[in-house]
Amino acid sequence: MADPATYRPAPGSIPDSPGVYRFRDEHGRVIYVGKAKSLRSRLNSYFADFAGLHPRTQTMVQTAARVDWTVVGTEVEALQLEYSWIKEFDPRFNVRYRDDKSYPYLAVTLDEEFPRVMVMRGAKRKGVRYFGPYSHAWAIRETVDQLLRVFPVRTCRPGVFKRQHQLDRPCLLGYIDKCSAPCVGRVTAEEHRLLAEDFGDFMAGNTSRFIKRLERDMREAAASQEYERAARLRDDIRALERALEKQTVVLGDTTDCDMIAFFEDELEAAVQVFYVRGGRIRGQRGWVVDKVEAVTTGDLVEDFLIQIYSESDSVPREVLVPAMPPDEQAMIELLSEQRGGPVHLRVPQRGDKKALLETVQRNAMEALKQHKTRRASDLTTRSKALQELQDALDLDEAPLRIECYDVSNLQGTNVVASMVVFEDGLARKSEYRRFTIKAVEGQDDVRSIHEVISRRFKRYLAESEKTGELDTLGDPEAAMEAELEEGLERAPEGGTAGSPEGGPQSGAEIGAAHQPIDPETGRPRKFAYPPNLVVVDGGPPQVAAAQRALDELGIDDIELCGIAKRLEEIWLPGDDDPVILPRNSESMYLVQRVRDEAHRFAINFHRQKRSKTMTASELDNVPGLGPARRKALLKHFGSLKRLKEATPEQIAEVPGIGLRSAAQIAAALGGAPVPGGSATRAVEERASEERASEERAGTDDGEHRGEPG
Repeated sequence: MADPATYRPAPGSIPDSPGVYRFRDEHGRVIYVGKAKSLRSRLNSYFADFAGLHPRTQTMVQTAARVDWTVVGTEVEALQLEYSWIKEFDPRFNVRYRDDKSYPYLAVTLDEEFPRVMVMRGAKRKGVRYFGPYSHAWAIRETVDQLLRVFPVRTCRPGVFKRQHQLDRPCLLGYIDKCSAPCVGRVTAEEHRLLAEDFGDFMAGNTSRFIKRLERDMREAAASQEYERAARLRDDIRALERALEKQTVVLGDTTDCDMIAFFEDELEAAVQVFYVRGGRIRGQRGWVVDKVEAVTTGDLVEDFLIQIYSESDSVPREVLVPAMPPDEQAMIELLSEQRGGPVHLRVPQRGDKKALLETVQRNAMEALKQHKTRRASDLTTRSKALQELQDALDLDEAPLRIECYDVSNLQGTNVVASMVVFEDGLARKSEYRRFTIKAVEGQDDVRSIHEVISRRFKRYLAESEKTGELDTLGDPEAAMEAELEEGLERAPEGGTAGSPEGGPQSGAEIGAAHQPIDPETGRPRKFAYPPNLVVVDGGPPQVAAAQRALDELGIDDIELCGIAKRLEEIWLPGDDDPVILPRNSESMYLVQRVRDEAHRFAINFHRQKRSKTMTASELDNVPGLGPARRKALLKHFGSLKRLKEATPEQIAEVPGIGLRSAAQIAAALGGAPVPGGSATRAVEERASEERASEERAGTDDGEHRGEPG
């Protein structure tokens, strides 16, 4: 822990103007971003009365090693810059809202020729009309099922739509009149789009005109003695009414607002939002947040509004909150700018809106209870696990960052290794890494561990030199070679690094990498942030190999241990006896989670490598045979087995394959005739005739160039 007095700015050096400030740790990593009307007043409050700070704020100030700031012109600019920096640096001490689930939306894909009604999750796209979010997907499907009687819009996937179009007959929904069957031309594209737009208007709250129109048509049908049609219209009206019953009227028909409420304790807070459109509750959504410093409800409201609405195109005309943010006017200006029109931000004092906000708060209270039940006081247990691990391994400090390594192979082939990272007891999937073992042949976990640890910490030393943490590293060319070393892969950013497919995730659950880069910008460098504890999957041999790798690099300030699978024993370098953690302890649970994650991630990568290897064909070993001709051969014979059974004459029947190539393919696949036999002589004679013909014609087939005669 640093002494805040060592990096406190000099008196008079802090400007008395609006701005945004950043606290950084000793590695240059941004750990907290804040804004202030007066930078001087706000920053002085962190250093003037240290004992009066909130315990978590004290921890933040002690973790930091320096502070810098940027002056802006207005409070609105400060809000925007603060949001941008929080998003870029993902500071560990800032309030970060996490979805308690992935909420589904009802979407109408108006960007397609034949719009489709569907359930969607994740990022929104242009040209699609969204309704929700809803708490459950089944709630959407029940509503859609009712509305398809009146608005028979397409709901099928593109593949189904294309197949039914080719078959020239509708699917089941088309036969039961819950789809207008545009796939077979029952309606034109324009007529189907009108149906989709009417569906969207009904969902948006414009319901009365549809019911009135159906009632009018029903009366006209009854007057004309078209009783069957009148009965169908009556059922349509009832279907719309049942759909409306699922959307409770809570406010006036013209009311469009978001109702936001919090329920909090000393450590966490839950927030719930009710989306009211046309006076009806159209959706509900919730988040949970860790309170990393002493914040008021108004501070939580401000952080929430910035993070949720800063990139949203659906800011309503009115936002109702339990408390006004500290910079009320600046927030209103920011929301109005985002919406492109006036936005009213207020706290309801009486009437229906106040009663509804109390209902939202009760939902927030229940959400926080459920969250705490699911996590089982996770923050406390994580702290307990780290403390137990520190005591059991006799570490100088709690292992806030743990890196675990595992090796995976199948009988010595496709040998790979994984590195997973846990910070504060939680997986940091954006920092997972994968290694292809290059210097080790066959199944040798000990040497593989030595190679992986060496490569990882060579990179650490090289990056540390760049950031100025080390004065000398010896040969600078060696550092450059370590930095450019091949065989290391970062987990791909398009999926979840910890997912079964080996990809990272999505979005929302992966934060920015907590690694320092340039001390001035705070942008991450790879491998520059050292772990407090290195864990290898294995017993004394693997631990000894990892320790030897660290010793060879001159690293003596990183703790190391190994975990053996059989009895879950913890082995320390040079110790004859293992450390036995209590079976039901939080520390054992944490170490097992770290080890299992490394094991799973290594197996993932190994399976990917093995799958790529298994896709190789015996035809790949035939010289001069390119992808096009390999594909033509397999298409002609249907399988590699039939190709192996074919004679050179049969192979030569494939377009683009000459007799010389046919004989070479047969020989490479093990089907070559006995040298000197009649078949061989016949092939050679015909090949000779072909060569003579080519020479007379003055041609030269490029695919055969360089083949032996």
